[in-house]
Amino acid sequence: MTSKKRVFIALSMFLIVFLIGVAGFKISGGKEWSLLDSVYMTVITVATVGYEEVHDLSGNAPAQIFTIVYIIISLGTIAFAVTSITAFIVEGELKNLLGRRKMDKEIAKLTDHYIVCGSDETAQTIIQELALTKRDFLVIEPAKEKIDKLSHLGNFLYFLGDPAEDEVLKSAGLARAKGIFLSLPSDEANLFVTITARSLYPEVRIIAKGIDVRSHSKMRKAGADYVISPAYIGGMRMVSEMVRPAVVTFLDMMLRDREKVLRVEEVLVKKGGPLAGQTVAASQIKEKKGALLVAIKRAETNDYEFNPAPSAMIKDNDILIFIASPDAINDLTQVAGKS
Repeated sequence: MTSKKRVFIALSMFLIVFLIGVAGFKISGGKEWSLLDSVYMTVITVATVGYEEVHDLSGNAPAQIFTIVYIIISLGTIAFAVTSITAFIVEGELKNLLGRRKMDKEIAKLTDHYIVCGSDETAQTIIQELALTKRDFLVIEPAKEKIDKLSHLGNFLYFLGDPAEDEVLKSAGLARAKGIFLSLPSDEANLFVTITARSLYPEVRIIAKGIDVRSHSKMRKAGADYVISPAYIGGMRMVSEMVRPAVVTFLDMMLRDREKVLRVEEVLVKKGGPLAGQTVAASQIKEKKGALLVAIKRAETNDYEFNPAPSAMIKDNDILIFIASPDAINDLTQVAGKS
């Protein structure tokens, strides 16, 4: 039994014992006892303060017997209540409750964040990457003990609940989120949450894990924007390690270096923004931000222009693909997004 449940039981028992005391003193005292007299006697008996009795109990055997029994019951109830409340405080559940309320307030402030559903190894990698690249996110997981096991990944916001429930996704701010990652234990669970999330908010981006390749088409039909196969990714990695080890080592260094975090990132050029209408050379991206422009995804054709020349023109709604640090990407996003 949890300390929180024990406190609830203790308070319920105390209320019942208090009502029994009021009724008992009223009945055993007789007509001369008012309701206020009964409440007063109940309070001083439970509190064991020893104030003077409202009415003399000598000669009133029923009242004396009830008082003796009631004192014994009260002492047991108070002892149970005190130990339960003490355990509640000592075991940290009060702190957890206050922390939960604080976290709920922080979650309510989130916007343009990401939601991670699950706590398996895939989810842990997602959490670690989002934290390293300084993105706002929260984790949805039903079991608190699984959240506790993720403590080595650092401090992050989380919501305890089943992501398949509408209210849980709403409380996690799905309507304000950039996207949701589904890394639940089974394809069935990921499929169900895909349907739930897509029905709630049609615009949200959904990336799901698909263990069985045969389930991928169903998830895409259900609304997933992309389905990732851990087996496929693992196989590609093994081939890369064999045939292009130097490239893999370079990427590993880029991904795992904690001192200098570099990522391949994308930045949308807002219509009418400072970068729109400039050449790559004129924008001085590399000189100002230290970012390496790898490619430009053209908005009008969806074609990619790799290693763009200095004379290449940056246009409205193009997507610029960089290798850069998270701070540089944030700066570039702000510049490209200005109107």
